[in-house]
Amino acid sequence: MRAGAALREHQDMDTPTRRTALQHAAAATATVAGSSSSRRKKEVTTFVFVSGSNGAASTDPELTLRGHRTVGVTLPGHGPDQQFHVAYQAPQDLGTLATLPSPVAGVTLDDQVEATVNVVRRVAAYGPVVLVGGSLGGATITKAADEVPDLIDRLVYSSAFCCTDLPTPEHYVNTPEGRESLTPALLGGIVADPGVIRAIRINWRTGDRAFLDAAKAAFMADATDGEFLAMLNTLLPDESLLVPGGDARGGKERWGRVPRVYIRHTKDRTIPLALQDRMIREADAATPGNRFEVFSVDATHAPTAKAYRQITDILHRLAK
Repeated sequence: MRAGAALREHQDMDTPTRRTALQHAAAATATVAGSSSSRRKKEVTTFVFVSGSNGAASTDPELTLRGHRTVGVTLPGHGPDQQFHVAYQAPQDLGTLATLPSPVAGVTLDDQVEATVNVVRRVAAYGPVVLVGGSLGGATITKAADEVPDLIDRLVYSSAFCCTDLPTPEHYVNTPEGRESLTPALLGGIVADPGVIRAIRINWRTGDRAFLDAAKAAFMADATDGEFLAMLNTLLPDESLLVPGGDARGGKERWGRVPRVYIRHTKDRTIPLALQDRMIREADAATPGNRFEVFSVDATHAPTAKAYRQITDILHRLAK
């Protein structure tokens, strides 16, 4: 009896201590669990990339390595499985290439906007959305912002068309600033009658030295030949006839209230710097309360890997 009483006395004396220890342990467990839950629920910025002419969906792996989500929009008719054909291989069958139906025939700017908005709607549930457009992709992101301004946290134009005073990219190409572009020289690469296939088809895999020199001067003059040819091999042959002529202006009350960034490519010979600056000025004048945040990179229209690191750094800082 005395031993049992002593044991009970020891247990009674130890009960508050044990209870306190258990409370501390439970609190620590809850804190750890809470931290894990917070990490799981933490919002992550998603960068949605919209390509320019002849571009396939692509992302920025470095941004992913830095903790962000990245996704490329597959525009209608721009899936690699839709555009590549054995006639485009080597040796090429140029006769067949001249008549193959195009998957982008009839594709409009509205079609591209719909595809982009669908992606934005899906990713917006996971955190902030930064919508990035390059070149002709600028027309698409403007109209997408007009559709879903509340789902887009920031628009980024990377040497891209931003139509304000003039309605279409075609109009801007025909301005004094746009006429300095070297892209007309690319017409020598067309391998099909646009009136027949209802698209622009360019043979990026040609060995024609004159065409390759013209394309390098327009797109990537500071690249090595290897880097330039690697870039050409990412391009799709077909582009829509209709998208450049689509009305790409955004409304002041919708597109005009989304924070926006313009990344100037100072060595661009496709969308010359003077044209980039004109579009920045016109957009700022249209929405003086929401002006572009402007950055400049020492880059051609298609940046080299070294130049693109500057763009990645800018995008990364925008997510903070």
